[in-house]
Amino acid sequence: MSVFPFLVAGWILLVGLYGMVTSRNLIQAIGCLAVAQCSTYVLLLAVGYRRGGTAPVYSDIPTHSKVVDPVVQALALTDVVVGATVTALLLGLVLQLNKRHGTIDPDALTGLRG
Repeated sequence: MSVFPFLVAGWILLVGLYGMVTSRNLIQAIGCLAVAQCSTYVLLLAVGYRRGGTAPVYSDIPTHSKVVDPVVQALALTDVVVGATVTALLLGLVLQLNKRHGTIDPDALTGLRG
């Protein structure tokens, strides 16, 4: 197993987190959150990858063949769906914030402070 996909996943996560921390626009922060979540796709695919493995369709391959883990692939697909849903929900919340407060700058949202 190579370490490279795990390093790429960590790098993508750090880039997304850096964007979220330094962003002064909530829409840009949500985009950076989506980028950070993409690191989980790479991580899950790296965990489930097997060199020389085939798709786990057992009707066409011999019984002792190497196959990739289908559970990890299902988790990656679930992660994509959850990520799209969370992004859509957060964008909806930002639209409501813009309607009520007239800005999407987190520093200018003084009404949200305690």
